[in-house]
Amino acid sequence: MLTKFETKSNRVKGLSFHPKRPWILASLHSGVIQLWDYRMGTLIDRFDEHDGPVRGVSFHSSQPLFVSGGDDYKIKVWNYKLRRCLYTLLGHLDYIRTVQFHQEYPWIVSASDDQTIRIWNWQSRSCISVLTGHNHYVMCASFHVKEDLVVSASLDQTVRVWDIGGLRKKSVAPGGEDPFSRHMPKEMRGDDLFGGGDAVVKYVLEGHDRGVNWAGFHPSLPLIVSGADDRQVKLWRMNDTKAWEVDTLRGHVNNVSCCMFHARQDIIVSNSEDKSIRVWDMSKRTGVQTFRREHDRFWILAAHPEVNLLAAGHDSGMIVFKLERERPAYAQHQGTLYYVKDRYLRAYDYGSNRDSPLISVRGARGGNAGVPRSMSYNPAENAVLVNFDAEGGSYELHVLPKGGHGGAEPVDTRRGVGSSAVFVARNRFATLDKGAHEIHIKNLKDEVTKRCTPPDATCDGIFYAGTGTLLCRCEDKMILYDVQQRSTMAELATPSVKYVVWSSDMSLVAMLSKHAIVIANRKLGQAVTVHETIRVKSGAWDDSGVFVYTTLNHIKYALPNGDSGIIRTLDTPVYLTKVFGGVVYCLDRDGRNRQIQIDTSEYMFKLALIQRKYDQVLAMIKSGALCGQSIIAYLQNKGFPEVALHFVKDERTRFDLAIECGNIEVALAAAQELDDKDTWHELGVQALRQGNYQIVEFAYQKTKNFERLSFLYLITGNTEKLRKMLKIAEMRSDVMGQFHNALYLGDIPERLRILEESGQYPLAYLTAKTHGMEEDAARIETILTEAGCTVPEVDGTGVLLVPPEPITLGDNWPLLTVSKGFFEGVLAGDISASDYVMDEGEDAGAGWGDDLDLDLGGDEGAKEKEEDPLAGLGLGDDDEREGDGEDDGSDAGWDMEDLELPADLGAGGGDDGVDAGVSEVFVAPTAGVPVARRWTQKSAIPGEHAAAGDFDSAMKLLNRQLGVVNFAPLRQHFIDAALATHAAMSGVTSAPSLSFPLGRNWNSDLAPGVGCSPALVSSLPLLEDRLKAAYKTTTEGKFGEALKMFQGIIHSIAVLLVETRREVDEVRELLGIAREYASALRIEIKRKEYKDDPKRAAELAAYFTHCAMQPIHLSLSLRSAMSIFFKLKNFNTAAEFSRRLLELSPPVKVAQQAKQVLQACERENKDEVELDYDSRNPFVVCAATFTPIYRGTADVACPTCGARFVKEQEGTVCPVCNLGKVGADATGLVCSPEQRK
Repeated sequence: MLTKFETKSNRVKGLSFHPKRPWILASLHSGVIQLWDYRMGTLIDRFDEHDGPVRGVSFHSSQPLFVSGGDDYKIKVWNYKLRRCLYTLLGHLDYIRTVQFHQEYPWIVSASDDQTIRIWNWQSRSCISVLTGHNHYVMCASFHVKEDLVVSASLDQTVRVWDIGGLRKKSVAPGGEDPFSRHMPKEMRGDDLFGGGDAVVKYVLEGHDRGVNWAGFHPSLPLIVSGADDRQVKLWRMNDTKAWEVDTLRGHVNNVSCCMFHARQDIIVSNSEDKSIRVWDMSKRTGVQTFRREHDRFWILAAHPEVNLLAAGHDSGMIVFKLERERPAYAQHQGTLYYVKDRYLRAYDYGSNRDSPLISVRGARGGNAGVPRSMSYNPAENAVLVNFDAEGGSYELHVLPKGGHGGAEPVDTRRGVGSSAVFVARNRFATLDKGAHEIHIKNLKDEVTKRCTPPDATCDGIFYAGTGTLLCRCEDKMILYDVQQRSTMAELATPSVKYVVWSSDMSLVAMLSKHAIVIANRKLGQAVTVHETIRVKSGAWDDSGVFVYTTLNHIKYALPNGDSGIIRTLDTPVYLTKVFGGVVYCLDRDGRNRQIQIDTSEYMFKLALIQRKYDQVLAMIKSGALCGQSIIAYLQNKGFPEVALHFVKDERTRFDLAIECGNIEVALAAAQELDDKDTWHELGVQALRQGNYQIVEFAYQKTKNFERLSFLYLITGNTEKLRKMLKIAEMRSDVMGQFHNALYLGDIPERLRILEESGQYPLAYLTAKTHGMEEDAARIETILTEAGCTVPEVDGTGVLLVPPEPITLGDNWPLLTVSKGFFEGVLAGDISASDYVMDEGEDAGAGWGDDLDLDLGGDEGAKEKEEDPLAGLGLGDDDEREGDGEDDGSDAGWDMEDLELPADLGAGGGDDGVDAGVSEVFVAPTAGVPVARRWTQKSAIPGEHAAAGDFDSAMKLLNRQLGVVNFAPLRQHFIDAALATHAAMSGVTSAPSLSFPLGRNWNSDLAPGVGCSPALVSSLPLLEDRLKAAYKTTTEGKFGEALKMFQGIIHSIAVLLVETRREVDEVRELLGIAREYASALRIEIKRKEYKDDPKRAAELAAYFTHCAMQPIHLSLSLRSAMSIFFKLKNFNTAAEFSRRLLELSPPVKVAQQAKQVLQACERENKDEVELDYDSRNPFVVCAATFTPIYRGTADVACPTCGARFVKEQEGTVCPVCNLGKVGADATGLVCSPEQRK
């Protein structure tokens, strides 16, 4: 069984596949109907209008409908597009067991515990026939796919076949009923009481000894299968006149719940309450396979109408599965594909499309074990290895006849046991013996010539990796293994790899796992991973070094740098064998060779961009073959917004791209087209960053942002326009605006006037007095005195508020003249594309002629070079270079070829005639790797990633190492770590601050470009100090505060970094202490909530004493428990606590009290209240339920802090640390570089 999808839910009683989409309906015993996408593994929708269990559900074959029937006696018809119930059909008087749509007619058949079968017309919403005859519950009923028949199974131990031909003639035939019978009385028409004369019993099949739970038709043959409570599956045959039992299949040990014919194979599938699914061979009438579950009984089976998929519902969910793999085994060499189909090894020629059988493969005997898994071809010996899963792994070695076809016998055939057989040399192949844990090297006579021990104990598969080398699949990595030297050449961490595909020159390898593709070079270096949400099926390399692969529903590509994209969608899965040009060659699941046309322009464009083949990129751009949002987003992400700008017509996108690449002119044109406030505001902000005051002013005027305009005029020193802004503010009656403009202008009288007019006399007096305006100050003082207000005192030390002098007056900021980039220059038409094409094989003299020419003055062409900045870099027009000077061609050739000058001569020398173009052009330096990125490149320590500001990678590391799923408590720790590693230094006025990374352990001996590790805000000594403070708080009885302190220590450890292995051990010890105290304090806090429940309070007090704490705290917990149990009259347990307390050597007063309690308890020697506490049986306390987990009981742990929990808490967030997911798999904390050595 190949499980494709599995759910966890209440008991599943009904299942139905959608005929076209990858959907499945599951009706639950809880009354909910779930709609799942089994390909993506997601719940699409849920429907819960039924009251009680829903036992039957069915999709319509063409309409967006499904029908359900439940224990509420209702049949509901739903529209899954509208996500609601359309109507309800009422008529049954008991539980409804099954419902089903007819393939052609608008009918629904339903079976019920009211002993009837009803056929409904879902268009007219009425019951058109009632089939009566069973005398017990009818467990199922279904239509025949082609014939006018219905089969039903009942607990009356019979299977009935009903002929509904009369119903079809009556309901569907043109004209409907006979016109004469329409006017006859109902009694004379032959209808029975329920109107069932249109459906009659054709056969009654008797043979089961107990109630029959299921019966179903074969889709094409006159066969019926049934399963019953007598634990038997019976096969029946029928003809026009009778039906009879053919055979009985025995093997189930409990009631058979469901059985059915497989749509594409001659097998029967059944499931049972004995927790098994069994597969039976129809021809041999014997069991072929059995699949069991440990705890869950099976109730229902469903088969996909078109795809080879089955589904089974059980007590705790459902599974979607296949019985055998459908991937054909194949291998290709040069122009020929070798593959297995229908028990024959076939050869397909790509050039001529000729497909011919070569030899018979006897290993493919049917069943999952007989299906070939993989194949390896040896062109030197014309031999083929075919691998099977039978017997834990077996293989067949066929030496093919030359020119053999049409089922010719092979020259030599040998069989052996071993998995993953692959050729490793001209006449050698390797197999993996899992039992002996050895790699066997064999010759073509199947004789072992060499034995090797796999490089890892978990090795479970080998793949070809070139002559004499293998790729070994281990638990979490791939190892490149040299068979000759018996040595490991390289390792690479990967998910579990299923297939390996090498490029034609063996320079690149793609390793395919279930949901990921890892691409690496020959030595497993430069690895990149492409992740997929649905299954990866196959892949092949094209000639340009792009990996083309398929998923269940797409053909995709992956570039060597890890970028990927979709080429086209697929209707059905295919398996790629070769990619040539724009054609993909592939095999489908039926083993047919197909050719699919694909458009390679997108990935060839991206590949050319990565490889910096800009001439090819430019040709593709000008051809107009590329468009779409994905290309625009890709160019934007890769730092080519100016190229993306060429594709875009939408003004909003053009504006965003122009802002990103700093093209203010294009952004201004787009903003004028858009003409909205937000766009103008953003344009103003970006233009201000470039110092383009004119555009900033225009943008602010468009948005009528007067405050920003005033400030702009202030920093540019434009006092004339500031005065205009003052008048505008006065016209707008904007008092605050008037005051600000007056303040910017330094106009004291105007400020004084504004303050007086607005009634701010105290402020006006202060302004006048501070600035020496005594007359005005005296006048305002009189006004204040008459009003009875206190006149403020002025100390006379005020400083005149004068606006600062601007750096530049009026004009835009000066800009450096920089050479345009390739795309920016060529796309704008300023520079010819041919000037940028640099052929590595070109003679150096021709490319650098102008740079090497010593211009000693008098050359008229020098003026032209000064006007063209690019001429100084040797990037001017070809015609200019050829015509430069009056020398003949021979002199120009050797003069420019062989002259080599020191670098310092170009800068000095005092020659006035040196080309001035070089000094005018500023070539922007290439951006280096930021120090913060260096911190994360080879680090697996979450703290360093958080310090670098890469929170996403830090969270991924914490999830993998510690199983952290709740990152909210770590938010401030991340922010503190990032802020602590950078210092800001102010630069010039109006410029942003400069940020510098802060490292630790820096010294002057470090080489340039080698950065230190980041300085971290938290350290081990600091955490030890916090631990001491937490101890003190615990001693003081401030348990809530202490709990937060211990949890804070756990959170800090998550982003901690230490240097030595000794410190790593100390960190682990500190984590254990913090966990124990956090768990203990939670128990004590919980105990105080049970004031009204002394029994539960006593249990928690007892658990508290079993936490690993310091002696002082353990002593306090024992004293508390001793008192509680003594008051509860549990004297035996109180005596135990007294003895434990005395063992700790407490103070004299405490010891005296403990001895007194011990004496009193020994006299009574009994426990009044029975508690869930056994001190003699070792236990730990569940941190969620606060119940003991005794030794030998299954439990789960938090991977972050190590707190223990009962099994039912698996999957919840740990309440001790508030970080980890209980029961999750994790690799363990990494807090030091030493752990990776």
